[in-house]
Amino acid sequence: MSKSIKRNVFAVVMMIGAAFGTPGAGENLRGAMTSAYNHSGLLDQNRAVLRAADEGVAQALSALRPIVGWSASATRQIRMSTAADNTITRDASTNLSIGLSAELLLYDGGASKMAIDVAKETVLATRQTLIAVEQQVLLSAVQAYMDVRKQTEIVALSKNNLRVIEQELRASQDRFDVGEVSKTDVALAEARLAASLAQLAAAEGALDQARASYKQAIGSNPGALDRPSALPKHPKSLPSAQAIALRNNPDMIKLQHEVKVAELNVARAEAAKGPTISLNGSYGLKDNTSANVLLRNGEFGVTARGAIATGGQIPSAIRQAKANLAARRSQLHVTRHAIEQSTATAYALLDIAQSSREATQQQIRAAQVAFDGVREEATLGARTTLDVLNAEQELLDAKAQLIAAIADEQVAAYRLKAAMGQLTVDVMNLPVQKYDPTEYYNLVKDAPGEHSKQGQALDRVLKALNK
Repeated sequence: MSKSIKRNVFAVVMMIGAAFGTPGAGENLRGAMTSAYNHSGLLDQNRAVLRAADEGVAQALSALRPIVGWSASATRQIRMSTAADNTITRDASTNLSIGLSAELLLYDGGASKMAIDVAKETVLATRQTLIAVEQQVLLSAVQAYMDVRKQTEIVALSKNNLRVIEQELRASQDRFDVGEVSKTDVALAEARLAASLAQLAAAEGALDQARASYKQAIGSNPGALDRPSALPKHPKSLPSAQAIALRNNPDMIKLQHEVKVAELNVARAEAAKGPTISLNGSYGLKDNTSANVLLRNGEFGVTARGAIATGGQIPSAIRQAKANLAARRSQLHVTRHAIEQSTATAYALLDIAQSSREATQQQIRAAQVAFDGVREEATLGARTTLDVLNAEQELLDAKAQLIAAIADEQVAAYRLKAAMGQLTVDVMNLPVQKYDPTEYYNLVKDAPGEHSKQGQALDRVLKALNK
């Protein structure tokens, strides 16, 4: 290898390193993902949805507890009567009453207990929705980060290309002035300069769009962004990645809980055919102020209820529950294949990006050597201006492809992590204040009263969240 070629290859390698930055020079991807997690209103929204699902457990549990109520009334009665001699007699009395009533469910075929299990499974499914949103937020942060880096480097590359074209135009004009080339060569350089200006304007517009997306995803304007130091670890084979995805993907786990909910709803619908038995009691006071009489009454008993004819409502509800179960099972089957496909796609995109990066690096080295040689030959009259411009364009295209391949490689690696259910703050070990979904659930699962210590703790939690 000649000394000139060695210098050119070394320059290309140095250019690649400079183009993509040095780790530690500015904001890094890890920090951007952390900011996106802390900034996301979508996460806050779905945390509130999860808390609402937690309350479903408390409400289902309340059906198995005594229901106590009270009633009070005050009635004023006025009576008037007219005798045969037109004598009018007036009489008035006031009745006051107050009472307590209580009811406790003794038996309903297990429907109420199954309702509690349904609420718990719904909570578990909703937690998986929150995990899916968390992955969406972090993947959007990665995409926005790499888009800004890519567009920033493309703008820098376009500016550098513009300077090269300007040099070629000046060289063509000088050679035209001394009669070495024709006006056509100058016109070619001018046309390529105009195209380069248009490419730069397009690149700057794309960068503005990428910065806007970055601010939306991460919550702040981008500064100097570091090159990610390494790709996240991933399985060595596609079957291993798919096996992990089927175990951990939140969409898969969510549907498994929803299938369980559908199964419980079938059993609840069938339980409606059986009787319901409850314990009832009441106690009341009634006072007639006119007669000065205070009456006390109380009663206790057991009530059994059952359906004889419902107009087909119960059989229809059973059929509907079974249809919903079949739909959920089918959806689970479809989702399984969708997860395998999305994992395979992410894995393939990662392989493509890695291969593209390696090939493009070799292409850049060759294109740089070719460009330097063509430009040198042009100064000796062995090459035309068009040859130089074409060689320069090939080098520019190769550099742009390398920038895109590096960005695509990072995005594909994190997309694969998301497909496997591993793009979470826990797995990525991000330095954030993590949201514990069990904390609120543990406070509400026993359906605490408003004035209990647990209920007051809930009030404090909600006030803190609403801030």
